[in-house]
Amino acid sequence: MHAFDVLGDPVRRRILEVLADGERAAGSVTEVIRAEFGISQPAVSQHLKVLRENGFAVVRRDGTRRLYAVGHAPLRDVDAWLDRFRRFWTPPLEALTTEIARGKRERRLAAEKTEGERS
Repeated sequence: MHAFDVLGDPVRRRILEVLADGERAAGSVTEVIRAEFGISQPAVSQHLKVLRENGFAVVRRDGTRRLYAVGHAPLRDVDAWLDRFRRFWTPPLEALTTEIARGKRERRLAAEKTEGERS
């Protein structure tokens, strides 16, 4: 399955978001996803299986529990693919950062000027 086919599903994307916060027990992941999407435990398990089989999630056993974490390799592949498109959003974001900094500086200088006039 292609990485974007895996990530195209909102449930699987949300599972990855949950796992991005750190390793989670399968039951914990299921609880979050069932509450948010209203799907059954077997459906959540199938999504976890797709993520696991495609390397987006890794699992380890801890006694009777299965602990899931984000698998890094496929995300690196997605990042590499997206790299050719970064030029479309990086300059505007950098320009926005510059404008925000400029605005903060102007507000700070205006506040300092006002404070100086009061003294």
